[in-house]
Amino acid sequence: MVFVALLVPGVLLARAWQLAANRRAVAGGAVELAEPTPEGLATLRRQAAHGRRWRLLGLVLGLAGIVASVVLFAEASVFLWIPVLSVGLLAGVLLAEVTRPRPRWALSSPPRRPRQTEQISAWLVWTMRLVVAAELATAGWLWSSGELGSTTAWAVVVVPLAAWLLAEGALLRALARPMPAEGADVPIDEALRTWTAHLVAAAASVTALLPFGTLLLRAGLDLGERVSTNFDVLPVAFVAGGFSALAAGLAVTVFLFSWLRPVRSSAPALAG
Repeated sequence: MVFVALLVPGVLLARAWQLAANRRAVAGGAVELAEPTPEGLATLRRQAAHGRRWRLLGLVLGLAGIVASVVLFAEASVFLWIPVLSVGLLAGVLLAEVTRPRPRWALSSPPRRPRQTEQISAWLVWTMRLVVAAELATAGWLWSSGELGSTTAWAVVVVPLAAWLLAEGALLRALARPMPAEGADVPIDEALRTWTAHLVAAAASVTALLPFGTLLLRAGLDLGERVSTNFDVLPVAFVAGGFSALAAGLAVTVFLFSWLRPVRSSAPALAG
C-alpha cells in the first residue's frame, strides 16, 4: 500500500506536464492564426536559429564528455555515456533559453509585462524547485553518511544546481521583458515566453528527478540489505519514491524533447 501511494506523485506530475503540453499547443495555435508584423517574423527566424545553435553545442558537449569518459575510465565508462550525453543536451536547451536575444520589435509604452502564471503553471515551477531541493538534500545526506563518493556526490549536486540556476535566470528574463507594442506580435511574444518557461522548467526538473530517483533507490536498497528483526517501512518508501521520481523524470523527458520544435508561423512572409 505504501509503495502504491508513493507512486501517485509521479503520476500526478506526469499529468500536469500533459496539461502543460495542451497549454503550449494553444499558444502555438494562436501564432498560426495571427498575421505578425515583419519584425515578428524576423524574430521567429532569429529565435529558431539561436535555439538550433545552442542545442547543437549541447550535443557536441555531450559527445565530448563521452570521449573524455572513455579516456578516463576506459570500458567502465559505458555506463556513463547516456547520462553524460543527456547532461550535454539538457545544457544546450537551458543555455539556449537563458541567452535568447531580445526581440527587436517596438515595445509597449508604458512597459507592460505578463504574469508568470500566464506563461506556465505555478505548480510546475514550484515542483521544479522542490524536486531540486529534495535532490540536493538527499545527495547531501548520502554524502555525509559515506554512501556516496566525492566524485559522484559533486556530480549529483552541481548538475541539478546549475540547471536550476539557469532555469531561474531564463524564467526571470521571460518575465521581465516588456510586451510588444504591436498587437499582431503579442501572440508570438506570448508563445516565445511560454516555450521558454516550459522548456527550462522541464529541463531543470529532469536533471533533478532522474538523479533523485536513483539516489532514493540506492538508499532504499542499502537499507533493505541491513538485518532487522522488525518490518521497516523506510526502505519500501525509498524504493517507491525512487521509482516514482524516475517514472516522472522519464515522462517529462519525453515531453521536453517533443517540444524542441521552435515557434512557427504559417504567414507567407516566413516561407523560404
